[in-house]
Amino acid sequence: MADLRLGDVIDDYCVKCKRITNHSIVSLLGAEPAKVRCRTCYSDHDYRREQIPPSKRELKKQALFREVLSATEPTPPATAEPPKPRAKGGKSK
Repeated sequence: MADLRLGDVIDDYCVKCKRITNHSIVSLLGAEPAKVRCRTCYSDHDYRREQIPPSKRELKKQALFREVLSATEPTPPATAEPPKPRAKGGKSK
């Protein structure tokens, strides 16, 4: 990012508006924005780098998936025999 200063306008995801909007930088941590203020609803929040957080439904699905995976024991892959070549001639004995 270029040299950012307090009050500069950047895009970020607003959790209150539930969309990417213009934000003003409220605080900096080093050269990165730490807190921003939405210029639409004026709510302050942490800078999210335009990343939409996963919904609670998605988090629940991921937790259930991990639970199911941990309950199953990994099985070694079965060694399958290669298929036997068929005899030419059409009739099988």
